[in-house]
Amino acid sequence: MNIKGKGCVIPIVIVVAVVIILVVMFSGKYNTYVTASETVNQQWSKVDVQLQRRYDLIPNLVNTVKGYAAHEKEVIKSVTDARAALGGARTPNELAAADQQLSSALSRLLVVVENYPTLKADAQFTQLMDELAGTENRIAVARNDYNNAVADYNKLIQRFPGNLLAGMMGFHKKDYFETTADSKKNPEVNFGTDVTSLRWDDGTVHHATGAMA
Repeated sequence: MNIKGKGCVIPIVIVVAVVIILVVMFSGKYNTYVTASETVNQQWSKVDVQLQRRYDLIPNLVNTVKGYAAHEKEVIKSVTDARAALGGARTPNELAAADQQLSSALSRLLVVVENYPTLKADAQFTQLMDELAGTENRIAVARNDYNNAVADYNKLIQRFPGNLLAGMMGFHKKDYFETTADSKKNPEVNFGTDVTSLRWDDGTVHHATGAMA
């Protein structure tokens, strides 16, 4: 009788031990995934803050340009439309496309500004361009930090054996915030040594005065 009892206990102990191991393994992996996912979310919030900052700067920039070049309706409208698209974007892919559209529209606007020396010398315009340039730099840094966090997270949930558990726990690949190759074809605009110089082809901005790191 005792032998039979021991025979029943051993399988139960093994099952319990296996369950405990699985619970520990699952909870450990789950917590790791949660931490990595939250890091991605935190980095994305930094991108969002800078995108919002630039979004808020655009109306003042457009109004300043209108004061000197109101007849440049097409290029002004392109900036306004691109801003609206950015405001309506939600996912990283949508925001990346809208961000590229806005950068392209702004580059065309700055080409037009080259034809208006008085506008280029306007103190408000210069200040806005300095603020915009600083924001572009911050966006580039925040985007890079976000993409690095996404890369770490995606690797984590795709590596064996984690990939067997991630899907079961509801963790899936996250999208990068990246532009297409077309964004590298935008022209460089230089207002000279006394005014902001912008470069849109590599996602960063360089300017001669009023640097905002």
